[in-house]
Amino acid sequence: MQTWSVVIPVKPVSVGKSRLRGAVPEDAHERLALALARDTVAAVLACPEVGEVLVVTDDPVVAGVVTALGARVAPDAPAAGLNPAIRYGESGLPARSWRAALTADLPALRPEELGAALRAASVAPERRRFASDAPGVGTVLLTAPPGVPLDPRFGGPSAAAHAASGAVPLTGDWPSLRRDVDTGADLSAAHRLGVGAHTSALVAAPCGPGSIPC
Repeated sequence: MQTWSVVIPVKPVSVGKSRLRGAVPEDAHERLALALARDTVAAVLACPEVGEVLVVTDDPVVAGVVTALGARVAPDAPAAGLNPAIRYGESGLPARSWRAALTADLPALRPEELGAALRAASVAPERRRFASDAPGVGTVLLTAPPGVPLDPRFGGPSAAAHAASGAVPLTGDWPSLRRDVDTGADLSAAHRLGVGAHTSALVAAPCGPGSIPC
């Protein structure tokens, strides 16, 4: 079994997940952004295929939380952007490691689904691979074998951008891996899959009074 190093970039919670505003009361928005990242990192650390998690962030609250979980932290340059943060994080990984970049908004992530995707990625040891999000437009996971740069193209229609750059799509049925959360509707869909404890504590049952959108 290959052992992977995973880079997860996390924006400061004060500016992160702006499209989610209104999904929970305003005074809970930053706690929700933190909960999404905390549940994502916890699930990645619980995956047997993962040997190391490096969180790239300049938010001291995020850094403290993920360090307590067992992740390593690299300070991000403020407003550097998602792809520069991933490249910076990758530069701090062992040169001959199997590497992956993962988005920080996967609160329903199951360690076994991430493990299955990483095992599938290791079948082609010379190629970058990626997993698209549930709609097939964005990217949730990008992988690279030793000696091959991740070359991230996250943001917007990144699935097409990664494919155009030569990365090969991963085609497995991994609903919890593909369910990133950008909007209230995404959060509701993730809740139906079963989110982690910290996100669950902030989200009411779907379709009930005061609930997230259904």
